Amino acid sequence: MARFDRHARAGADRTNLYDDITNRIIAELEQGRLPWVQPWGASTTTAPLGLPKNASTGRTYSGINILILWGAVIQHGFPGQAWLTFRQALSLGGNVMKGERGTTVVYADRFIPDDEKKRARETGEDAQAIPFLKRFTVFNAAQCEGLPDDIAIVAPPPPPGLIEPKVEALIKATGIDFRIGGNRAFYHPAHDFVAVPPPQAYYEPINWHRTALHEIGHASGHHSRLNRDLTGSFGSKKYAFEEMIAEQIAAFSCAALGIVPTVRHADYIGSWLEVLREDSRAIVRAASQASKAVDWLLSFLPDAGSDVVADDQREAA
Repeated sequence: MARFDRHARAGADRTNLYDDITNRIIAELEQGRLPWVQPWGASTTTAPLGLPKNASTGRTYSGINILILWGAVIQHGFPGQAWLTFRQALSLGGNVMKGERGTTVVYADRFIPDDEKKRARETGEDAQAIPFLKRFTVFNAAQCEGLPDDIAIVAPPPPPGLIEPKVEALIKATGIDFRIGGNRAFYHPAHDFVAVPPPQAYYEPINWHRTALHEIGHASGHHSRLNRDLTGSFGSKKYAFEEMIAEQIAAFSCAALGIVPTVRHADYIGSWLEVLREDSRAIVRAASQASKAVDWLLSFLPDAGSDVVADDQREAA
């Protein structure tokens, strides 16, 4: 019985974690705020544009952890995006200041229940693993003291003149059929090409790059690349879910490239809310898929490095 109770509590904890994250995202969306669009220009934060990183390993957080840590930076007004576990702060010669509260991040893993192992043995089929999340607590570098001086150093944003050529070079390097022209931005899954109006069609030229990254995000899901389900028709839940992924791909890519993210399709908020209310794991899956796509996309940068902390890694990092 004790063993059963232990498994039951663990299952409930996993469910509650998905619910906690989803309810937080739903609350943001209901207020008209999109948690994957950083309001770095607002007075609520002085943090630099970019993705959150682990100050000890130098690796970038991914998936739902980006949304969680961006939210903490905005909520608490932290001046930087460097994070550490309690032990990592100690290992660097510093410590978390007394009274500071950490931020919960997660990693995703899978396990195979005993009854599923038995079923697989009896049928000869592959055992099906069940995904779950595990919590870890991290602290912003601003919540610590005694850390090495270089931990809190924030790299300056790239000069504006370097951003646009980098995006255009990145698009070319992906090898995706990218067509400029017309008056509508879209990705055509059946013929695997992206179409975006010319830059001069946009009120702000930088919006061309935001739009291009959104559509390239869709193209990353083609079966020859990351093989996402792109079969959803307009207005369907599949379609809304893929749009949620593409929105986050654009936001994460923009942040990594030094472009302030914006929402491309705020009119989808209602359909996103419907998806999230039906499935508490949807936002975690969408953020994970977005991070995989961004990792794939940014790998085409000449100076790309494998420094992303994936949600399916065991370390809290």
